[in-house]
Amino acid sequence: MSTSPEFFASCPKGIESLLAEELAGFGADSVRETVAGCYFSGALAVAYQACLWSRLANRILLMVAHFPAGDRDVIYAGIQTVDWDDHIDPGKTLAVTFTGSSPEIRNTHFGALLVKDAVVDQLIARTGKRPSIATKSPDLRIHVRLHKGKVQVGIDLSGDSLHMRGYRQDVGKAPLKENLASAILYRAGWRELAREGASLVDPMCGSGTFLLEGAMIAADIAPGLLRARFGFDRWPGHIPSVWRDAMGDARERRQAGLDNMKNVFLGYEADQWIVRQGLANAQRAGLSKRIRIEQAELANLHQVDCPEGLVVVNPPYGERLGDEASLVYLYQNLGEKFRTTFKGWQGAVFTGNPGLGRCMGIRSRKQYTLYNGALECKLLMFANEEQWFAGYDARDKETANKTSVQSAPLTAGATMFANRLRKNLKQMSKWAKRQDIQCYRLYDADMPEYAVAIDLYGDKVHVQEYKAPASIDEAKATERLQDVMSALPEVLSISPKDIALKSRAKQSGKKQYERQADKNEFFEVKEGSGRFLVNLHDYLDTGLFLDHRPLRLRIAREAAEKRFLNLFCYTGATTVHAALGGARSTTSVDLSKTYLDWARKNLSLNGFSDRHQLEQADCMRWLTDAKGQYDLIYIDPPTFSNSKRMTDVFDVQRDHVELLRLAMKRLAHGGTLYFSNNYRRFKLDESLMDEFEVKDITGETLDKDFERNRRIHQCWKIQHRL
Repeated sequence: MSTSPEFFASCPKGIESLLAEELAGFGADSVRETVAGCYFSGALAVAYQACLWSRLANRILLMVAHFPAGDRDVIYAGIQTVDWDDHIDPGKTLAVTFTGSSPEIRNTHFGALLVKDAVVDQLIARTGKRPSIATKSPDLRIHVRLHKGKVQVGIDLSGDSLHMRGYRQDVGKAPLKENLASAILYRAGWRELAREGASLVDPMCGSGTFLLEGAMIAADIAPGLLRARFGFDRWPGHIPSVWRDAMGDARERRQAGLDNMKNVFLGYEADQWIVRQGLANAQRAGLSKRIRIEQAELANLHQVDCPEGLVVVNPPYGERLGDEASLVYLYQNLGEKFRTTFKGWQGAVFTGNPGLGRCMGIRSRKQYTLYNGALECKLLMFANEEQWFAGYDARDKETANKTSVQSAPLTAGATMFANRLRKNLKQMSKWAKRQDIQCYRLYDADMPEYAVAIDLYGDKVHVQEYKAPASIDEAKATERLQDVMSALPEVLSISPKDIALKSRAKQSGKKQYERQADKNEFFEVKEGSGRFLVNLHDYLDTGLFLDHRPLRLRIAREAAEKRFLNLFCYTGATTVHAALGGARSTTSVDLSKTYLDWARKNLSLNGFSDRHQLEQADCMRWLTDAKGQYDLIYIDPPTFSNSKRMTDVFDVQRDHVELLRLAMKRLAHGGTLYFSNNYRRFKLDESLMDEFEVKDITGETLDKDFERNRRIHQCWKIQHRL
């Protein structure tokens, strides 16, 4: 064999230049890049270095033949030009991997059989012994590639793909291959940062691949040290003494690197089971004392206790949450963490959906195209500094977007209404500011002749017109509504386009859920520590029931470490508060896919992952079939529902006893169930008070903005008797 044979190192597409640089560092000669790999030459010791030290390669092949492709006889003859008894001992096992096709060789299985026959026939003729075929752990694996009329034949020196380091046994969803993770870290400048003692943080770390690869880079640990075997172990050309020297040097470098490493490696993951996987991976890699992985949602990550460095993340980009619309808000939340918690750090986001990356509100300073399997992805590089934040050079938005409202003189009725509205605004705005409340009811038919409810959602207004009694002239009712609409822009200093008007006539049947418009204008509001999407136009309700604000905040205070169940969950606002309050798990049930999608978006907006369970089901039927136990349950059913997906009509007065009995079977002893509804004539069945501890807490769940309308809802706290 030549003293300077030719080799081929395969790698994920997009990192060929990094691999070429790495191979040159091992002493490789004549390095030549091609798609998904590099050719190189050198002594066998160089190939050993690549097998042991390459963080980027998939396989290292010793090239043993190149010849023009033809029909099956030509390929058969070409394979037999190799002296196979130099590469496999008689009676050993082999496997063939064949890629590519031609008009004569139309499928890879046929190509592999042809190569196998050529090898076996030669060995039988020369030695009288037939090698066995073993697809798993063969003594010799042959790789043959048929491409553009040429055949290349290689001996696999790697064994299993080199991305399989040996530390990862159990993985979470959508795991990132180790060599791709290292390539991302290389592109992100981690090698240089690591030498400076920087920290590496992954806020959505899964089973810890970025952290483990980052620590191995920083500590100068050869990624092949943990592997049980390589493809050259039973190859006759193997030189054990050269390999032993390479392994001894790698072990010395590992110990020295660990002794000198000062970096911090910190990861966060929402799923406790995956946290355990990550910690087990670190244990197998011998890095359990160097890597910290904590159970936490992105939403709960407000500060990190370590020096600045690189924050790197591979967030979901389609399949893990399923709904791309919800991912928009997850990426927005991630961008907020970059701008606040990680301000001043270097940032890297690897995504298969670059459009989502644009939702982060930071301009990427550089982008790289990499491939996760066949999927084209982008590595977005960020400098988390103000000059890169979206809108940094813009004028103050509040001033730039402020609209000058030129209104006609108010009528006498409009002036009277405006005076009342100013009085309410003076009182309520002070209260709202003290309580840090952004959305509240400003007016609720305070003057009977002006029968509207007016709610503020930040700098937008939602007006609901109550249906006038039959005794009121329709023209008069219309005139009064015009007075209201003309007074609002003047009193609130807003543009008319920021006012949404709806008629709050009594709804029946399916109409209560039907779409009212199709503007699809969602915007974000704040409540407590939560953020929520509101739509003022498209549905009868906005997505946030303002009267339930105190109860939602109460649940947030009580949710820590509890299993939370939200029935008739609507847009999931209460679920978000429970999650923000530290709930151990949440389950939300609703019959409407529209509202469940909205709930997923609200969860994503607050940085919560898909471990929060959303169930599309009839709540009564779901409770009948449910098996789990919950420590905290919230039920806020509609007054009446006859959705086409239901087998029965739901009537809260008629059905609440069965509903609550079913729910109490799911309530753990010592737990709490909150039951609320908005049916003004509702009466709680007295039999429930004999079975359970029941307390009317309606007064505790009404804020100042609903004190004039204390029948807006009723609420009970229900527990098992001791």
